Amino acid sequence: MLDTVCARRVMPGVRCYLVMIVNDYNGTGFWSVDAVRGRYELYARRYGVALFHDLSPRLHTENGKRWIYPVMECVIECIEKGDLACAEIGVEFIEENVSFPFGGILKSNTARALRRVPLTDEQKNRIRKRVVEMLCTGYLPREYRQYAKLARKIGLEEWLSQVERKADLNNVWVKHYYKYFKEQAIG
Repeated sequence: MLDTVCARRVMPGVRCYLVMIVNDYNGTGFWSVDAVRGRYELYARRYGVALFHDLSPRLHTENGKRWIYPVMECVIECIEKGDLACAEIGVEFIEENVSFPFGGILKSNTARALRRVPLTDEQKNRIRKRVVEMLCTGYLPREYRQYAKLARKIGLEEWLSQVERKADLNNVWVKHYYKYFKEQAIG
């Protein structure tokens, strides 16, 4: 219908097509919306989550353009509600080395949300491992501050010896975070 209306207005025999530009800020493969939803259903069964949350990314459409925002925004909201299946996805997210659109803020918010919910021992160990590996390699992006707060809350006592052995304690920021963790272990 749109084709014929448009064709009559422009020129006979000319077809017009509606083109919408889509900006999808979700990843592909493991971090696509469908993959995250699939893992959520699997983890929800594993952890006995009674109420399944709708992990639909936020959409915005304007002037022939559509933006699909990261599904991790929904995951973070569900973590804050105490959803253990979403917490599992959150732990996977902070373990990821790949860059994402809005990745720094999403990873910071994920770590902040994880700090407020009870986690399994396995999730805590994975977080400890990630935080210590980053500190030992000296990879300390902006979101590391929230990772450090999360790790300090769950404790790093037995992991500090690994930092002492492997980390470059001459690096100002590595030294700063090492002291931060050490204070918690002592106090």
